[in-house]
Amino acid sequence: MSSDDFTVHIVDDEEAVRKSLAFMLTINGFAVRVHDSATAFAHFAPGARDAVLVTDLRMPDMTGVDLIRVVSKLPNKIPSLVVTGHGDVPMAVEAMKAGAIDFIEKPFEDTVIIEAIRRAAEQLRDKAVTNESAADVRDRLASLSDRERQVLSAVVAGLPNKSIAYDLDISPRTVEVHRSNVMGKMKAKSLPELVRMVLAAGFTPVA
Repeated sequence: MSSDDFTVHIVDDEEAVRKSLAFMLTINGFAVRVHDSATAFAHFAPGARDAVLVTDLRMPDMTGVDLIRVVSKLPNKIPSLVVTGHGDVPMAVEAMKAGAIDFIEKPFEDTVIIEAIRRAAEQLRDKAVTNESAADVRDRLASLSDRERQVLSAVVAGLPNKSIAYDLDISPRTVEVHRSNVMGKMKAKSLPELVRMVLAAGFTPVA
């Protein structure tokens, strides 16, 4: 879908962040509209057409997760991305469970968020969104060992390697090895991509 065919809506309570992101996207050919609060966009969203939402997670009036929950219930489809700071991965995963299709970790390269927005916009044209079929992802999940599935569950929950090591009674280095094996077997290039594919495939964390 051409960037002329949709509008990117940026929701962030920090004016400098809104302006910076809006400027970058505008010079890259996107139509952009900014909103200074989640509440403001929640009121606007029912009338939005051909829209892609990019929202911060931590805002004073309404969290990004709550905003995603509101947007996901609307009859008009608004693909949504969340931008997260360090340590907010569990909250980002919660947003994806609520309906966000991706999350972007700060600091990010311009190309990373541009590509994510373009992927999101494809949902406006085609509801069968994912680059990977659920069956392919389930096959890859089946190739994981029990320990790798445990590590995957912890990673998807946003736990750091040291916490995973403590919980599983293994060394942090062993966690790193398992984590690398999981990324390789799942063919995931990044943590957001890994989370996106396993949630889409209905992955059930190991208890």
